[in-house]
Amino acid sequence: MMTEDRLFIFDTTLRDGEQVPGCQLNTVEKIEVAKALEELGVDVIEAGFPVSSPGDFNSVIEISKAVTWPTICALTRAVEKDIEVAAESLKFAKNKRIHTGIGTSDFHIKHKFNSTREEIIERAVRAVKYARRFVEDVEFYAEDAGRTDNEFLARVIEAVIAAGATVVNIPDTTGYCLPQAYGEKIRFLKENVSNIDRAIISTHCHNDLGMATANTMSGVVNGARQVEVTINGIGERAGNTALEEVVMILKSHNLGIDTNINTRKIAGVSRMVSSLMNMPVQANKAIVGRNAFAHSSGIHQDGVLKNTNTYEIIDPKEVGIDDSSIVLTARSGRAALKHRLEALGVKLQEEGLNKVYEKFLNLADKKKDITDDDVLLLAGADRTLDHHIKLDYLQVTSGVGVRSVASIGLNISGEKFEAAASGNGPVDAAIRALKKIIEREMTLKEFTIQAINKGSDDMGKVHMQVEHAGQMYYGFGANTDIVAASVEAYIDCINKF
Repeated sequence: MMTEDRLFIFDTTLRDGEQVPGCQLNTVEKIEVAKALEELGVDVIEAGFPVSSPGDFNSVIEISKAVTWPTICALTRAVEKDIEVAAESLKFAKNKRIHTGIGTSDFHIKHKFNSTREEIIERAVRAVKYARRFVEDVEFYAEDAGRTDNEFLARVIEAVIAAGATVVNIPDTTGYCLPQAYGEKIRFLKENVSNIDRAIISTHCHNDLGMATANTMSGVVNGARQVEVTINGIGERAGNTALEEVVMILKSHNLGIDTNINTRKIAGVSRMVSSLMNMPVQANKAIVGRNAFAHSSGIHQDGVLKNTNTYEIIDPKEVGIDDSSIVLTARSGRAALKHRLEALGVKLQEEGLNKVYEKFLNLADKKKDITDDDVLLLAGADRTLDHHIKLDYLQVTSGVGVRSVASIGLNISGEKFEAAASGNGPVDAAIRALKKIIEREMTLKEFTIQAINKGSDDMGKVHMQVEHAGQMYYGFGANTDIVAASVEAYIDCINKF
């Protein structure tokens, strides 16, 4: 076990992460993400590359105003103009850092700069010294350090620390390194740079070969005490090291290394970044993918239902997810089917369960998604029959340039009720009318529309999550009319109160 230590989380979602084509954010959206990162507990927020555009410059200024305690960092090249613009953009930051640097690999020295090793060291030192005129906290990046000769890299790092660098960033810019080699590079610097105790070593790994997190952890184990990461691992090409992966690795393994991250906010920030950048998270993404805590194998489901530790090393609640998901598929066993039926209020003896299970397997072979309604129908229990509240009729008027109006009729335990309301669109109008009849405090938390088949005349399915009296209730509706399906899903939630 390693000694208790502190790892600083440097988040570059708003700089390196935002370099994904089509994922650019405006200043208001960047401020929203920055505030979420502050609540998450990130130590350093790399807010942009100010000299690159007026938009980036303005974003760094506004983020500096909006965020209180994290260090705000601005990226530059080893160019005086870049550094001056960065310093100007950071004028409102409570804690500020300039991140400057230059390529150090022979590939960069020869083909990018047409220079020499000695000249690169001179330019690096000059940039750090110039940055120190404006701020106390200067980070130096040795671009393409992953492919830089270790002895030359050590010379560069020693020189920039002597010039005033407080953090030295060792990027695997191309995602080329193997974890052992990257770890050895960090250890080589720890052991061969005489003034290394005056600076923090930082990792910055890319995922081109799928090794970003492994390389980052290898760097941490060998002495790096800052990691440069992004939410959901977004970034140029194959992306950067994912913040959530590094943080949860440290939480799951007793390495004696601590972070300031409130892990229960991870899922929420992940969804925000995915939504704002219009960049879906892959289903099997570690920690934050929708299947990360989903179990469809019968053997796994049986084990998880008996004890979650059998197949889960992380409690979903630790990352802000309510619970594990038991997904019913053709590979599911009787235990999972029984669990789902009991959750829906249907208890069967073994003989009855066996009969339903046979029918379930036949259906599961034909249908990709097995819904609660499917399960209930297999068990001979159409849950709508027991609903106290049923939709009698729904009429909606909507169009371009007019406010939508809805009229609704409900049958509540045999008694008829009617109401009408206007709203911002047909679904909003229909739900407002519904709420006039059902006078309870209800908050819509999630609303998802899914096409069951392709084509404009096919069924649409609506999933809703409604909060009432501190409890969450899930509802489903299916109809060729998506407004009707939405109302049916809302009524389904209410019937579960």
